[in-house]
Amino acid sequence: MPQIGKLSSLLQVIVLALSFTVFQASAYASEEKSFNVNEMIMHHIKDAHEWHITGPEHGGVSVYLPVILHDNGFKVFSSKYFYHGKETEVKLNDSTTYHYLEGVGPAKGYGLYHEEIYKLNHEGKLHFQGDHPHNATPTDLSITKNVASLIIGSLLILIIMLSVARFYRKNGAVAPKGIAKFFEPIIVMVRDDIAKANIDHHKYQKYVPYLLTIFFFIWINNMLGLIPIIPGGANLTGNITITFFLAFCTLLVTVFSGNKNYWGHIFWMPGIPVAMKIFMIPIELIGIITKPFALMVRLFANITAGHIIVLALISIIFINKNYAWAGLSVPMALFISVLEILVAFLQGFLFAMLSSLFIGAAVEEAHH
Repeated sequence: MPQIGKLSSLLQVIVLALSFTVFQASAYASEEKSFNVNEMIMHHIKDAHEWHITGPEHGGVSVYLPVILHDNGFKVFSSKYFYHGKETEVKLNDSTTYHYLEGVGPAKGYGLYHEEIYKLNHEGKLHFQGDHPHNATPTDLSITKNVASLIIGSLLILIIMLSVARFYRKNGAVAPKGIAKFFEPIIVMVRDDIAKANIDHHKYQKYVPYLLTIFFFIWINNMLGLIPIIPGGANLTGNITITFFLAFCTLLVTVFSGNKNYWGHIFWMPGIPVAMKIFMIPIELIGIITKPFALMVRLFANITAGHIIVLALISIIFINKNYAWAGLSVPMALFISVLEILVAFLQGFLFAMLSSLFIGAAVEEAHH
């Protein structure tokens, strides 16, 4: 019975989150003359200089984040001076129309287009060639939504891990209680089923902290991304720069852990003709890069796809302009949201598992 109660509470939270998503989409739809599915979805999954909560896309209820620009000195101001700025329209010869936000107050002289900040020209406008402005761009060091989510997720991991460590430091090797009771089986799983299972038994211990870090970083930030309101709602692990950095870390650990046996199989494979060895060397070198590249793309694609599917299902209501469609789209979105909870865990597990396989191959000793 307690399990049924927990499942019921979880479903209630997910339904509430989906209701909030519908409300946000409704506000977006009411703002536009014709509902644009692509714009709505991209608005929700891309990075931003504000944490939008509800209401119109610009000027609604939001948490405005600090904009930090370096342009002949540092300039720091709130992003509300963009989002509450003047929406400017530019028409080109082919009748293509572009809209951007012209900053006011401290943001005067700058324009915001697709979350990129540009310097306005002497006419106070953005100059478009094709689909992109060709104005100069200041160095943007702003605290965007993804950066803020990264800080929150990292602090959350630190709080959790320090709390678990404090429990064992205070009580010793006893049956865990509280937060330690929940996280100990997960930590043991990463140690035994990921690190120990794929890396040499005499070497795996020093890689456990790294594998635990990437597992919990991906898992916790995936879970935060499923929450539609602050401090969640950011598509952090669906950002290619974040997945690139995680994959690059795995590449560095693998390369610098490689022993003589590992590099021998890369540059001078035993048991094959010399001509074939020369042919295989560039292929093996490319293989070193493609493995972490696959990690990067897998995480990015799976997390982004989950957000897009849920938003696309909710959009059915507004495409057909009839709330009766909620009877179909909301249950389907609910199913995908429940599935995303599993995916959030699974992506962290797979990333750590494949990283351990790569590291294990790099430290494996030669077999005779």
